Amino acid sequence: MGRVTPEAGRAPETRMRWFGLWDSYFVICYLITTGLVFTSAVPQTGRLIAIGALTVIVPWYAGIGRPLMLREGRDGRNTGFAAGLFVLFGVATAVDLTSAFALFAIVPMLMMSLDTRPAVVAGVLGNVVPVTMLWLRGGATAPLVLFVLLASLLGIALSVLLGLWIKRVVRQNKEHAELIEELRRNREQVARLSHQAGIAAERERLAREIHDTLAQSLTSIISLVQAADAEVAEAPDVARKHLALVGRMAKESLAEARAFVADRTPASLRESSLAQALRRQADGLAAQTGLLARFAVEGEERPLPMAVNVVLLRAAQEAGTNVRKHADARAVDLVLRYGEGQVGIVVTDDGRGFDAAEAEAETVAETETETGTETEAGTGAALGAANGGQDGGFGLRGMAARVAEIGGAMSVVSTPGAGTSVEVKVPLDGSAERRTTATATATTATATARDEERCA
Repeated sequence: MGRVTPEAGRAPETRMRWFGLWDSYFVICYLITTGLVFTSAVPQTGRLIAIGALTVIVPWYAGIGRPLMLREGRDGRNTGFAAGLFVLFGVATAVDLTSAFALFAIVPMLMMSLDTRPAVVAGVLGNVVPVTMLWLRGGATAPLVLFVLLASLLGIALSVLLGLWIKRVVRQNKEHAELIEELRRNREQVARLSHQAGIAAERERLAREIHDTLAQSLTSIISLVQAADAEVAEAPDVARKHLALVGRMAKESLAEARAFVADRTPASLRESSLAQALRRQADGLAAQTGLLARFAVEGEERPLPMAVNVVLLRAAQEAGTNVRKHADARAVDLVLRYGEGQVGIVVTDDGRGFDAAEAEAETVAETETETGTETEAGTGAALGAANGGQDGGFGLRGMAARVAEIGGAMSVVSTPGAGTSVEVKVPLDGSAERRTTATATATTATATARDEERCA
């Protein structure tokens, strides 16, 4: 079940609260008018008729007029209500001129139930009724007639102003209700788009983590099992060594899987520094492939934000995977460089290489056709495809996306027959940690909203 936003019911609540104020105003007008009629000098029968006519106006308004005022549009029922209201007021005024005080309630009713022009005309006619009744009775003194006439003229002016003001209030309330409804729709659309963006970001994160950890480990495990199977008869010691590596890699993969599902620090960085994790990465690559893998640290080693550690470790893992799968190299060098205001890694191999410029131009054109824009991830896809990756360059594409998220830069230099060099540089001005924190916060907020929506 979807949640009902506060704005969804605010418009009708505002309208009902506004009419509640008018209801109170009408009740006050009724009580004052009937009180004046009750104490007037008119005979008791006339007072009872006037009070009866004024009292009938109350259910006439509550049962017929109020629903008509709350709905949109005007039709014959509005005219019928106004005519009945006018008749009841005329009867009360005919027997007791004190009933003319009811105009303070009658005119707003006419204004809210009719269009502006008919309502103004009806209001003017209502203010003329007391003068007309006084004239028809005869015997009234000139000062009294003049007083009633002036009061009627003043009432007409006030009725017109009051009517225009009421129409403006009604129109503004309607516009406010429409704005509230539009705001509600816009917020629902923003929530839906944020929900979709959060899902896409989470899928991208899981895809990168799976590719950088489980997929690579499973590939290595398959290769080691095949090697062990080939050596089990002729070289059982070598086969056992391969199987030992399989067991170690399976345990590490399980730890990595638990870590990225829980969105925690990678297991290899939890109890060691980045340099130690990268050295183990180089040693593992050498053990799995037989390559000459060298690791070195340039500059003064210092603590780094965890976001930077994760990106550099994942970049080294992806670069090592590409060397193992596609480079056909004999040696690979992994260097961790600490510089002024930045840190980075360089992975260089002596493999077959490729034409990076040509591959990038061909694949970026395809990426632009699919997405309409060129990104760093598109460059990674181009280079990965040129390197012969069966995954279409997803690993380098994911690497480029990771590096871009923390404000870093990635470059790949390669020449056919002369090897490949992958370099990643990350600034250390605090922007990397801020960017990653902002991304994690946005993803967490979206996931929380998604959980609330599911619970609702």
